[in-house]
Amino acid sequence: MNVLLTGATGFLGSRLAKVLNSKPDVSLTAAVRCLIEIPAAHIVEVQGLDTNTDWSTALTNQQTVIHAAARAHIMKDEVPDPLAEYRRVNVDGTFNLARQAAAAGVKRFVFISSIKVNGEQTPLGQPFTANDTPAPEDAYGISKWEAEQGLQQLASETGMEVVIIRPPLVYGPGVKGNFASMISLVKKGLPLPLGAIHNKRSLVAVDNLVDLIITCIDHPAAANQVFLAGDGHDLSTTELLRGVAEAMGKPSRLIPVPASMLKLGATMLGKKAVAQRLLGSLQVDISKARSLLGWEPPVSVEEGLKRCFK
Repeated sequence: MNVLLTGATGFLGSRLAKVLNSKPDVSLTAAVRCLIEIPAAHIVEVQGLDTNTDWSTALTNQQTVIHAAARAHIMKDEVPDPLAEYRRVNVDGTFNLARQAAAAGVKRFVFISSIKVNGEQTPLGQPFTANDTPAPEDAYGISKWEAEQGLQQLASETGMEVVIIRPPLVYGPGVKGNFASMISLVKKGLPLPLGAIHNKRSLVAVDNLVDLIITCIDHPAAANQVFLAGDGHDLSTTELLRGVAEAMGKPSRLIPVPASMLKLGATMLGKKAVAQRLLGSLQVDISKARSLLGWEPPVSVEEGLKRCFK
């Protein structure tokens, strides 16, 4: 099977490229912005991800496209109009690739979206499902939702199958962003006032997400479906910090401060969004992938955290 992968140099894409390249029945082509050494049978240089990108060389003889490239979620975006920039790359750039893929005879287009399409938080014990009405709140989530809608319309017009995967926070070796910041705090052994948080958050180990993506490459039941990704085991912020400390072989110095006090303090300091991520819940229901695809996350949360430090 011939597979084109975009975003092959990113956190997810690099791991996906390595696994795909090890499969004897897959001939992998990686589209990159500059020619570098990555695990792939073929490497094609593509300039940018927008409406002007020519994908003709990369799409030659491809059966499946896995689109993992995107303008990623940025906490402190300094561009004048973040939504316009997200749309330029994540919506217009995705449409351009998908239209060319359909014209080139690609059978299936696997799009890596985001749980932010569903929203930012869930009531405790009421996880997001793949069938929920989308309610994105920030520019990144909006751009991913608009891209999903365009791809679904293109699928109905052209017959090219589209599979959409929405992961929550992805973690693993080399992870960056908020998860890396949390690891740094635990590694320093700093006491943290997060020892009494009883929320629940879904995460997905990068190896579990890679396994789901590969399952969706050619599974007949995946065609034109939306799936949520996850480890299948939710953690409170307190449990997560303890798990990270254990995986590192470090003590977890967590002070049991009530969540209500932390919320109040964060609001007074103008850090309400930070408090929401640490104290609020965001759960996902992966039962659709389990029932429709027969998929089970191969890596436990405990093993996934250990792999961050191997």
